[in-house]
Amino acid sequence: MLNRLWLGFFVAAMLAALARWGIAGDAAVFGAMVDSLFSMARLSVAVMVLLFGLLTLWLGILRIAEQAGLVTMLARALGPLFRRLMPEVPEGHPAIGLITLNFAANVLGLDNAATPIGLRAMHALQELNPSRDTASNAQILFLVLNASSLTLLPVSIFMYRAQQGAADPTLVFLPILIATSASTITGLLSVAFMQRLRLWDPVALAYLGGGGLLLGGLLAFLSALSATALASVSALAGNLVLMAVIVAFLVAGALKRVPVYEAFIEGAKDGFGVARDLLPYLTAMLCAVGVLRASGALGYALDAIQYVVRGLGLNSAFVPALPTALVKPFSGSAARAMLIETMHHYGVDSFPALVAATLQGSTETTFYVVAVYFGAVGIRRVRHTVGCALLADLAGIVASIAVCYWFFGAAAHR
Repeated sequence: MLNRLWLGFFVAAMLAALARWGIAGDAAVFGAMVDSLFSMARLSVAVMVLLFGLLTLWLGILRIAEQAGLVTMLARALGPLFRRLMPEVPEGHPAIGLITLNFAANVLGLDNAATPIGLRAMHALQELNPSRDTASNAQILFLVLNASSLTLLPVSIFMYRAQQGAADPTLVFLPILIATSASTITGLLSVAFMQRLRLWDPVALAYLGGGGLLLGGLLAFLSALSATALASVSALAGNLVLMAVIVAFLVAGALKRVPVYEAFIEGAKDGFGVARDLLPYLTAMLCAVGVLRASGALGYALDAIQYVVRGLGLNSAFVPALPTALVKPFSGSAARAMLIETMHHYGVDSFPALVAATLQGSTETTFYVVAVYFGAVGIRRVRHTVGCALLADLAGIVASIAVCYWFFGAAAHR
């Protein structure tokens, strides 16, 4: 899928450039495409310079949290809920612990730990699966929730905004939190409907109702604020939560007698490796997206969408951010490149860039997750997995656009 997507970007760019040359006589388009290639290659290196430092810092802090047992504590806290949502999994089965560990890692941003734990959880669920090539109910729920972008701290989004010179990189914290909540809730409810899950179980109601009340209270508080106050609160909350989590991890590590400095260095080495390995993918996708825009192909597609949106009498300021949403289900690296290119082209604090950042933080690489998790255990019939996961993505997209108009509406009319 990724091979076809990347090749498609270059083919579409070349066709659009040939059309501009043949119809409009614009021979300069080819020079613009070559210039864009070099410009995007330089930009990818500039992005990576900051990523090296910030990924090293963050993964070092998260290693302290792992060794302090915070992830395990969160897994124990979530265990009773998942036992109700997956009734076919026996109480005390190793799959429950692995599932809760996987979600705990995702919530805390431990991507490097979440995937291997998730694959182990999928293997454990496969042991209970009566049909070896067909996804079980528990496997479907597990995967859809994984594909709903359940993340509390979107640190990577903050990093990309910081690299592009954002006045406050955490400005999108609350919009992402609200939008990703919408995608996760939609994913859960869609699976619950398909599988007839008993969400009215007292324990499930306590967990889900408590989370709903917290989210409702947050929305009620925010609804009373002006647009300027919303942006200020989001920035304050993002910075406050980020620093509070870091300090809490350090203090918990110290109380558990974790050698915090040594643990930090150990995790920081992993962060250096993650950033180094990301550079080729980022360069490849940024160059492809840059050529696509320089050729005019991306502009033509966005103009067509804007025409439809304006025809419906709607504000079309969000349209330039849509490429991030459209490619995200297929490729995380392509969506990341679209986000960075949008920030680079329109400005990091422009409305399209803010929407793109929120979209990136509240949607997931659905087809990649399905392929990796189900492929690892030989599942060929995925049943309602893709439909429910894409519905969650759609909810995340709609919520992202709506919440950005709510928080940053003034920027949409500039």
